[in-house]
Amino acid sequence: MTQRAPQPQLLDHLKAAAGPGGFLVEEHDLAPYLTDWRGLYRGRTPVVLRPARTQQVAEIVRLCAEAGVGIVPQGGNTGLVGGSVPDASGTQILVSLSRMNQIRGIEPEDFTMTVDAGCILQSVQEAAERADRLFPLSLGAQGRCQIGGLVSTNAGGTAVLRYGSMRELVLGLEVVLPDGTVWSGLKRLRKDNTGYDLKQLFIGAEGTLGIVTAAVLKLFPRPRETITGLVAVPDARAAVTLLARLRAATGDAVTSFELMSRPAVALAAEKVTGTADPFPEAPWCVLIELSAGSERSGLREAVESALSNAIEDEVALDATLAGSEAQAQRLWQLREAVPEAQRLGP
Repeated sequence: MTQRAPQPQLLDHLKAAAGPGGFLVEEHDLAPYLTDWRGLYRGRTPVVLRPARTQQVAEIVRLCAEAGVGIVPQGGNTGLVGGSVPDASGTQILVSLSRMNQIRGIEPEDFTMTVDAGCILQSVQEAAERADRLFPLSLGAQGRCQIGGLVSTNAGGTAVLRYGSMRELVLGLEVVLPDGTVWSGLKRLRKDNTGYDLKQLFIGAEGTLGIVTAAVLKLFPRPRETITGLVAVPDARAAVTLLARLRAATGDAVTSFELMSRPAVALAAEKVTGTADPFPEAPWCVLIELSAGSERSGLREAVESALSNAIEDEVALDATLAGSEAQAQRLWQLREAVPEAQRLGP
């Protein structure tokens, strides 16, 4: 389908649909929305629309569909491949979901949370924690990325080994379809074997089948014990062996297992203030995190034993386990600094 340039009358209707304070047209206001996080992709648009309600999104989509004008939905704009910025033609309308940022409800008893698509991941995590629950998706951009974008890209995050990707963390969705129709599938039921699981079509579709406006998320019990460590390994094959050993020794306790190459670790330590490289001679490093539901689980002893055996068998070269929350955060800082260091360049 050939996209048409938006006409002035359409732009007026779109602004009216977005409501007061719901659109941006000045160049300096548009700029942050038109460049991706790495600064590699730049686009153009005549207007950024910032709807605050699902019905506003629906009206915007309906108007653009009737006019044959393309739409680029945008969440936190934290992607690394330019998918959330318009092209250079200046004919596409950018729709930011950032004003749709309300937590619609938390149900601690059935471990669910219903949120708008524009909710920041970190805000969702904090809301779950206040209810003594866990929303496990975690990644370096969690202070900026939005739920709608995470759903649309089927984000994996650092806890995918234990909890799965976003596809496994969504119970229901609300989506505006390409003609402006609102599909409401905000189900909280876990054991739902009725008919087609339509929400799965939209998860990972990157907005091509519709704009996600809300989601029902799965929550989990909060861990009571967490072990974080950094392990030096000789090569990637050894890292796979180490993962298998840790899983065998601790059951399903392995939450994160992040492999980092020597160049990546060195670049992060050099470019990002506050990071440190504990094993500067190691060819590869693995950041590990394991968690348990009880403080008396014996998890730390099991991890220490598994690492000791791995070092003895030359599967690992060295290892350090965090002795406090502050030490754990410093280890995670090294991992999370890698994308920022790559953006800054050599």
